[in-house]
Amino acid sequence: MLANDTAAARQPNQDYPIAIATIPATAAQRRTAVAVIIVLVIVAALVAPFANTQLARVDAFVPVLQTVLAVADLITAVLLFSQYLILPKRALLAVGCAYLCSASFAFLQTLSFPGAYSPAGLIGDGFNSPAWFFVLWHMTFPLGILIYALLKDEEAPIGQPGRPAEASIGLTILAVLIVIVALVWLVTAGVGKLPAFYTDDVIRQTNLGNRVNVGLLLWYGIVLAVLLSRRHTILDVWLIVVLAAWMPNFAVAALASSARFSLGWYAARCFALIASFMLLSLLLTEMTVLYSRLANAFSLLRRERANRLMSVDAATAAIAHEVRTPLAAISLNASSALAQLRSKPPILEEVDAILGDIEADSLRANQVIAGVRALFKEAADHRTVVRVEDVVRQALSLAEPELQASQVAALTEFQDSLAYISVDAAQLQQVILNLIRNGIDATSSSAPEMRRLRLTTKVREGSAVLISIQDSGPGIPAGDRERIFDAFFTTKTSGMGLGLAISRTIMENHGGSLRLCQSGSNGSIFEIAVPISSVKSGREPATIADADQRRAN
Repeated sequence: MLANDTAAARQPNQDYPIAIATIPATAAQRRTAVAVIIVLVIVAALVAPFANTQLARVDAFVPVLQTVLAVADLITAVLLFSQYLILPKRALLAVGCAYLCSASFAFLQTLSFPGAYSPAGLIGDGFNSPAWFFVLWHMTFPLGILIYALLKDEEAPIGQPGRPAEASIGLTILAVLIVIVALVWLVTAGVGKLPAFYTDDVIRQTNLGNRVNVGLLLWYGIVLAVLLSRRHTILDVWLIVVLAAWMPNFAVAALASSARFSLGWYAARCFALIASFMLLSLLLTEMTVLYSRLANAFSLLRRERANRLMSVDAATAAIAHEVRTPLAAISLNASSALAQLRSKPPILEEVDAILGDIEADSLRANQVIAGVRALFKEAADHRTVVRVEDVVRQALSLAEPELQASQVAALTEFQDSLAYISVDAAQLQQVILNLIRNGIDATSSSAPEMRRLRLTTKVREGSAVLISIQDSGPGIPAGDRERIFDAFFTTKTSGMGLGLAISRTIMENHGGSLRLCQSGSNGSIFEIAVPISSVKSGREPATIADADQRRAN
């Protein structure tokens, strides 16, 4: 993660919703973005030498391409405003307005373009109005992104108290439309008072066109530099790609050819279409991914509820009901023994028998507790033979949104050719998820660049598979290390303290173990041991205790 994520470092526990505007970009996403930019630069470099080549005039090209572009930008604006409903920050309103302006001016330029819908265009003068719509388009779009870059690190939602997000969106759109209407009047009814891009020929621009293209190239470069200087979320990375995708448009026009219907002119419009679909594709993809993860997590939660190892309420009620009788007998016998010992003189003949009854009742209470525990164990035992790395990867996939939102980097190291294990995969996933979430909580006080989780797997002497989860937090206080697996004990400010207790019980029920290997200022390491399945070898499953006993012998 980036070292300059200061806002996240100031408030590590900020409970932002999971959205592309808050999830930090991964290294893979950055590499993909850089690869896209490199491809665009290469294509622009290949086109530049031939940009002056005049091609056939295709009047249908502009209305088809820019209508598609306008629709794509309008859908993108709608999706960004929808993100504002989830995360009401002014930065999202700004980038939504940028795409609303882009959609509006792209379509308005199409209406005014000569030969698109009529020989002289439907609005404007047919010469300079389309060019001025293009200028307005590319002045307002980067402006919205610049405002987004300056506001994106605001720590709290902004708005008038009591105003719903829908009202803020409505007022913002109304203000943008008023500005657009004023600018449309300026470049249509008042276009005669503006500098001219074209005089007698709608193909060749004046020198003003080259100067404006250079200016727009610098304007995009400034906004790109500001956005690069901020911390990078997924949305930031792809806005950078969008800005970079637009820049060859101006570079080709300014340095090679700005003549209409030339190779450079057609190529520039294709770059525009690519830029338009960049963020739309990202939004649709990320929404689909987040929805699939949500559905997966919901399905896993429902399965966990149906097959969980122990219901605290049910277990408590069962234990209370079954243990009440032996406890009452213990209390009665203890009272009788005290009465005989306090008598003058003490009556000792029956004390031995009474103490024997107390011992028997205590053993009975222990058997009742063990029986209730076994009842819940059997109810949740649905084991299959699986590869341990598959279970770990699935748990990491489920935890990925939390890892990204908390800016925690997860590192994995899997030993090759791991043995198979026989487990309830859902229960083992819950144990690993619990340890991952504990690790995320443990690293929350560290700087973002220091937040690390390391998951490793290996085989221990052919008897068990070991899964280690190591965090980079401050460690567990020495006085608490012996108690962290006790039920209802927790080192957190909130929580019931049942996670580690239930996790250890799950692993013991699988013939395995869960232990704290070490804890200190460099973090804590928890280790899960699961016996290797006998399915592949033809032997009966061995427990971890059996393996330890063999080594002791």
